[in-house]
Amino acid sequence: MKKICVITGGGSGMGYATAKLLGEQGYYIIIVGRTVKKLEAAIEELHDMGIEAEAFSCDISDYNSTKLLAKTARERGEVKIVIHAAGLSPQMGDAHKIMEANALGTINVNDAFYEVMREGGCIIDTSSMSAYMTPQFIMPRHGYKYSRTDRNKFMKKMMNRVNLFPKKVRSGVSYAISKSFVIWFARTDAERFGKKGVRVLSVTPGFFETPMGDLEKEEAATYLKYSAIKRMGRPEEIAALFAAAADERMGYLTGTDILCDGGCIASGCNPLKR
Repeated sequence: MKKICVITGGGSGMGYATAKLLGEQGYYIIIVGRTVKKLEAAIEELHDMGIEAEAFSCDISDYNSTKLLAKTARERGEVKIVIHAAGLSPQMGDAHKIMEANALGTINVNDAFYEVMREGGCIIDTSSMSAYMTPQFIMPRHGYKYSRTDRNKFMKKMMNRVNLFPKKVRSGVSYAISKSFVIWFARTDAERFGKKGVRVLSVTPGFFETPMGDLEKEEAATYLKYSAIKRMGRPEEIAALFAAAADERMGYLTGTDILCDGGCIASGCNPLKR
């Protein structure tokens, strides 16, 4: 029985670095993106490294699409690891699309894989340090609970809060709220998955040298002066964190967020004090 590792957003950046690392450890890798064609180069390189891997097209904002992904993964073998690294930054879409991809996408991935994962598995959802930097009174936490009962109501609650802000900042607000939600959802999902012997946690990256990070270089330069480590992170560094956290030997680690930001948040910096 093959050990399966599914990585959303696995075609580039930190997801791809993780695919290479876990592939070298013997996992059968399924990298996931909106279109298979954009994943072809990554798959070719993984194959050249001797790693068994395939690409899968999935729209994470569509629950039926994520269910098909989970079903396919289960058909390939025993699903041991899910690294949910896909998402949109404020520069990559409007406020609604960002909320769909980041918040609704996380709900869909966790719910779909709940049906197929077995004891010893681990799901890692990916947040952002903006969840820590944004003033917490902005977060519509009272609406998070609807993520488990009514997706439409959940989205309405989230967008109602976003739409209180001027249009020019809504994408950024939506991003921050969606990533705060990811931390909450992973933490509170630990009990449900724990009954199956599966762990759930989140990882929160700071600024990394990835295609998405390239869109944030100006912002990164502003915050790096506060960091303990005065540079952007490298993809292989956070890949090592994903791999370590997902390792079965870390069997008591669940229901928590791991911040990997070079010490930026520890400095106490926030957008209101720049």
